[in-house]
Amino acid sequence: MASLRTTLNKFGKLCSQSWRKSTVSRNPVRQGNLQICRHASAWKFVPDSPPESLGETTKMNLFQSLTNAMDIALGTDSTAVIFGEDVAFGGVFRCTVGLADKYGKDRVFNTPLCEQGIVGFGIGMASVGATAIAEIQFADYIYPAFDQIVNEAAKFRYRCGNIFDVGGLTIRTPWGAVGHGALYHSQCPEAFFGHVPGIKVVIPRSPIQAKGLLLSCIRDKNPCIFFEPKVLYRAAVEQVPVQDYMLPLEQAEVIVEGSDVTLLAWGTQVHVMHEVAQLAQEKLGVSCEVIDLRTIVPWDSETICKSVQKTGRLLVAHEAPITGGFAGEIIATVQAECFLHLEAPIQRVCGYDTPFPHIFEPFYLPDKWRCLEAVKTMINY
Repeated sequence: MASLRTTLNKFGKLCSQSWRKSTVSRNPVRQGNLQICRHASAWKFVPDSPPESLGETTKMNLFQSLTNAMDIALGTDSTAVIFGEDVAFGGVFRCTVGLADKYGKDRVFNTPLCEQGIVGFGIGMASVGATAIAEIQFADYIYPAFDQIVNEAAKFRYRCGNIFDVGGLTIRTPWGAVGHGALYHSQCPEAFFGHVPGIKVVIPRSPIQAKGLLLSCIRDKNPCIFFEPKVLYRAAVEQVPVQDYMLPLEQAEVIVEGSDVTLLAWGTQVHVMHEVAQLAQEKLGVSCEVIDLRTIVPWDSETICKSVQKTGRLLVAHEAPITGGFAGEIIATVQAECFLHLEAPIQRVCGYDTPFPHIFEPFYLPDKWRCLEAVKTMINY
């Protein structure tokens, strides 16, 4: 309790010091002489250009790109099924709209409100050779299925010496901060599953990435958990290739090249890092390299270490609490591999060790100002 009280006190002090750092001027609220701006953690989505090699494109937001990916999966694999709470009418976030009408209630169907049962059912289907695409309505509610994922899905191949497997299982679930989700609808549990051998964990940053990475997960011969940044469902819009395509798992992507600092993130936080790179260049004259990790496990240490050997500095940011967060694993590896190349201690900017707050969400998230301070710390070391 003392540790939690100390953390909360620090959190409150940070909040009081940060009122004037709001980055968005819409919806101002006055409190005494202070003008407080809601949505202070806002960021700008940075769209990618579609690869010319993938041909025709059409405008899609992130949830539409996921629908398109699942449509392709169902159309190209007669064993593929989609199931979960409310998916038959499209799901809470409308990711499966129209698929039940197109493919029938035997292939896209609702389940009882039982996450353990949903994943257990998916394991059973995958074990007999079907392609099972299970939806958990929110990542926050994946915990009742934790035993099924960790002790069954992840170990299925290992315990039978590869005689059987559940490689056809993909678990999709909305993930991360949404602006008003608070403690039960904003969690980022990727680090829990990053600790488990036998499953892959993937988080996309955009519609183009989401479609290609989801199809790769569905077709991968290992069970996968696919976390979908829920705040991007409608906020992220790109020209997405229409055709069937896959993007490589286990491979990070350098999306902005730089020479002074490596900025590493995944999901929504990648777009924050884009803005940090711009601010660092404008205000500090610092060139930042921005990398999207994409696959949490197995993660691409080679790409990260190659970048750090060039820049000598690394900042890792994620929305999940700092203690036990996946940034710690990355930092330990980079420190071991790149020690003689480091110009400053590695920095991490993360959520705090408290439940995800509601009205204080802007101060909980690792926004561009907190990240920029970490860049300054490294440059001035």
